[in-house]
Amino acid sequence: MQLFIKSTWNVMKFVRPITSKMNPKVAVGQMTATSDLNHNLKQVKCIIEKATKENAQIVFLPEACDYIAENKEQAIKLAEPLSGPRVTEYKNLAKSNNVWISFGGIHELTANNKAFNTHLVINNLGEIVGIYRKLHLFNVKIPEENIFLVESKTVESGKSIVPPIESPIGKLALSICYDMRFPELAIALRQKGAEILTYPSAFTHATGAAHWEILLRARAIESQCFVIAAAQIGRHNEKRISYGQAIVIDPWGKIIGECEKHSDSDPYEPTVCTAEIDLTKLETVRKKMPVIEHKRTDIYGSIIENSIFELPKEVSTLNFGGIKIPIETVFYKTPYSYAFTNLRCVVPGHVLVSSVRESKRLSDLTPTEVADLFKTAIKVQKAVEEVYKATSSTVVVQDGPEAGQTVKHVHIHIMPRKEGDFVFNDEIYKHIQQHDKEGPNMKPPRCLEEQKAEADILRKIISQ
Repeated sequence: MQLFIKSTWNVMKFVRPITSKMNPKVAVGQMTATSDLNHNLKQVKCIIEKATKENAQIVFLPEACDYIAENKEQAIKLAEPLSGPRVTEYKNLAKSNNVWISFGGIHELTANNKAFNTHLVINNLGEIVGIYRKLHLFNVKIPEENIFLVESKTVESGKSIVPPIESPIGKLALSICYDMRFPELAIALRQKGAEILTYPSAFTHATGAAHWEILLRARAIESQCFVIAAAQIGRHNEKRISYGQAIVIDPWGKIIGECEKHSDSDPYEPTVCTAEIDLTKLETVRKKMPVIEHKRTDIYGSIIENSIFELPKEVSTLNFGGIKIPIETVFYKTPYSYAFTNLRCVVPGHVLVSSVRESKRLSDLTPTEVADLFKTAIKVQKAVEEVYKATSSTVVVQDGPEAGQTVKHVHIHIMPRKEGDFVFNDEIYKHIQQHDKEGPNMKPPRCLEEQKAEADILRKIISQ
């Protein structure tokens, strides 16, 4: 939170920890950003240097680590797109230091002459692997206390939740500052597989003293996730003071790492606190206190049912029961379902529609996901029939291994039909059972280029 604006990992393969000696280490930074870009970059470099000396696998920087503006005009003037030189510099820092870096909130310039408050994660190859744009904007006016914090004047809110990303410390969920006051977001991320929640912040001094630690520990306890919150500290300008206390909390709510809180000892030097992320502790807490299993979603519904998750544009594959589906073969996607061209087809135009969330059976899906899956299937069926000049389709769900399911992920086969395509009409069910199994009826795999070309055609039709 700021006065005017807040603002396929493919390396470092790792095995999850078995003993404490193997636990990955994180470094969580604390700094005092101003409107001086060079000064702020020096602080960022200082935190990274301290983190690498501690052998941290990931460095977490606070919200507004690029700058804290003195007015709204300056806030927009200093903002840059993600393709700008500032992010290029951040990529170089990650690559040159061979470390993952969470830039907890930078000012991403938009076409509307505003900015997103964007949480950016860059891996040690200098590649962007996570982009989250802050959902909840801090708009508070209390004239009697001379408090006028209206983030929406310069910040555009995000439109979706970003699913947790794989990282060297576990499945990392991205949020920013004020988001911590909304437990629904934390629960949605936990249900999506999160193991670590992040809340990089620039928390005001007054609210920090009252709520900072309480809120973060509550999010850890209720979600049964680690919580990591880098922080701004001290006086940024005449109007803005941040609380500090960058912190790491385990899934039981215990503080396992923290930096100092704000005091009268300004100015502050950049500091880091470190902690080990022991995922076996997370497994133990969830096993001994299985609250997710005890939720009465039949009474009050599920948070995730109404949550809109989007995949970052940089994602190149989707996970389909452990199989990586190239994004180029995906021709339609909703927050809950996606359709893609098939590797092995029973008939020309045979495509698949799958749930985004990894679920083995139809009964594992929420009512919203079920409705969306079949709504998507109908939309896709119409497009496939148009392209392949068919007036009928066979629509099949093999729900479980005994029903012929070979990929343990809910999906629907859509196969456009024509008169005489099989001698006996129902013979198609025999072929679908055997088309991807070793044997004389196994269909040969198609090349990626053929799948992509078909996806391009279907994508064009379905978007009309």
